[in-house]
Amino acid sequence: MNVRPTKAPAPPEQSTDPNQHFGKPEGGWREELYEIIFESHTRKGQIFDLVLIGAIVLSVVTVVLTSIAPVAKEYGHWLFVSEWVFTLLFTVEYIGRLLCVKRPDRYARSFFGVIDLMSVVPSYVSLFFPGSHVLLDVRILRLLRIFRILKLTLYIQEYSMLGDALLASRRKILIFLSVVFLIVFLLGTVMYVVEGPRHGFTSIPTAVYWAISTVTTVGFGDLVPKTDIGRAIASFMMLLGWGILAVPTGIISSELSHQRGVRATTGRVCTRCFASGHEDAAHFCKNCGEGLPQET
Repeated sequence: MNVRPTKAPAPPEQSTDPNQHFGKPEGGWREELYEIIFESHTRKGQIFDLVLIGAIVLSVVTVVLTSIAPVAKEYGHWLFVSEWVFTLLFTVEYIGRLLCVKRPDRYARSFFGVIDLMSVVPSYVSLFFPGSHVLLDVRILRLLRIFRILKLTLYIQEYSMLGDALLASRRKILIFLSVVFLIVFLLGTVMYVVEGPRHGFTSIPTAVYWAISTVTTVGFGDLVPKTDIGRAIASFMMLLGWGILAVPTGIISSELSHQRGVRATTGRVCTRCFASGHEDAAHFCKNCGEGLPQET
């Protein structure tokens, strides 16, 4: 007797919006402000994000121009006024973010919350410690919010996949770096003995520096071996460098392939064969080809 399997219940839907961690207000001006600042699916939210990104870029350009002496001398007053306009704008924005969430403490401790705070603090600190305003270049990190506007969810998932791959292969990479360090330390010491101070290898740390630049195929040219034995060792290290550079690529690529195999799946169940475990972007069943129901 064949027993028809019952349809497995779908797991409860979980919000994928990371901002929900801060708590969205229900009703009132706080909810409207939350939708403008944290959500980009509305017209006002898109305009806000575009204006914010433009202000971030212009503020960074202002800081860069301030560091150029001729430009600062000619337009120093306007640059100073512009910088404080941007500072006040970002201060109001930061306060607005804290006011429109239920858990302002969580936002203040989050990655972007810390970045938002660091984007305004240096200007106020510069009133007491002149010169510290150059730290405002940290604002450029806030340009990562452009992913919300363009809704590049695929690239965000790939970014998370790359982070998971690096985290999973951290031990292999650590062992690899330790082996590379041993190689450059030993060969650098040998070059110190072979070449000596008369050819610029004045100490073992200096020779190790030369070994690192040679193995990584950078070769700044400030130190070059003069003896035949030294040139032979340098040639061996250059050829060794090509193989060394390929090792971490293979490690990370292997982990990326593994991450693709264990990508998050949905709770959708095929209506024909009742198979589950389909990928998020799948439109058809992986077993029978039947169209999958769309998640609500």
